[in-house]
Parts: sequence; structure tokens; C-alpha cells
Amino acid sequence: MGASVCLLLASPLLLVTAVSIYLTDFGPVLYLQERSGLFGRSFIVFKFRSMRVNTLAYDDVTEIRSGHPLVTPVGNLIRRFKIDELPQMINVLRGDMSLIGPRPTIPEQVESYTPFQRRRLEIRPGLTGWAQINGGVEITWPERIMLDVWYIDHRSAWLDVLILIRTFSVVLLGEHSHPGPLKQAIGHARRQQAAS
Repeated sequence: MGASVCLLLASPLLLVTAVSIYLTDFGPVLYLQERSGLFGRSFIVFKFRSMRVNTLAYDDVTEIRSGHPLVTPVGNLIRRFKIDELPQMINVLRGDMSLIGPRPTIPEQVESYTPFQRRRLEIRPGLTGWAQINGGVEITWPERIMLDVWYIDHRSAWLDVLILIRTFSVVLLGEHSHPGPLKQAIGHARRQQAAS
């Protein structure tokens, strides 16, 4: 229901974004990529294309920052305000993703997970999550994973509401690291690993 309402409300923005991307370089509007979801199952994630068409390996273009030469002018704008992620509402409707959960990553990264890190695959990946509102690309992947596992062990309706509210702040103000939740997640991770 949430994804359906969001798609309906965002349809004018989706249309304007799609046309703008096409007119930038006449390439495909959507970017499709294999990601790992619940229990490591693969699915195709939908995103608005924010970069020029290229044949570089994922490792060569991941963690793209503002001003990267491959990012188009429209791409910089839609990445800054997370508009490029909106097509993933389709993934939510299909059951591949949820509104809230760990961000889906590529299978190659999942293959190198430790047993503790694989815990982030226990729930469906999300459009936004605890790691995204507490640092996102401003913190390392291991730190994001610890925040994700902390969320899995503490999730509740109230926490989900908090994440949704703070997501709007991230969209408007950008991503910033928050030491408190990260320190809490690191402590939780150490206790979990010591107990296993």
C-alpha cells in the first residue's frame, strides 16, 4: 500500500525525471542491476540512470560522489535528493524489497560476508534504513552493516516511523554520520560476535 501511494503521488516527478534523463544523452532512462535480497536471493533492482552509459566494473564506479565525471548534470540532482531510488517502489510492489530495511547490495559483496554480516540478509532490503539515516555513504560498509544488524535485532513499528521521518531530513539536508547510533551498533556487534 505504501509503495502504491508513493508511486501515485510521485508520478509527475517520475515522468519529469525520465524525460530529463533521456534528453541529457538519449540513453536508457532506467539502470538495472542484480542485487542480493532476502536470504541472499538475487533480484533486479530498478534505479533512474544518473551516470553516462559505461562498461566499467561495479568496483570502479561504486560510492560515486558529487562531481564525478561520469555523473550527468541531471544525475547529480537526482542523486542528491535520492530521486534516482524512486523506481525501487516497483521492487517493493514485486516483493523484492520493503520500504525499510538494509540497502540491497551486489552478490559479489555478499559472497565475502562473514557469518555476522550475513545477518543483514535476514529481512527484505529496503528503500531506506537505519544505516542510511545514520551516515549512509559517509560511513564505511562494515559500519553500515553493523547498523543494519542492530536494526534487525531492535526493529519495531516506532523505530520504522522514526526512520521514515528522518529519511526526509536526509533527503533535504544530505547524509551525515551520527556517532551515537554507530557506537551503539559497534557495541552490539561485538557482543553478538563474542557470543557466537
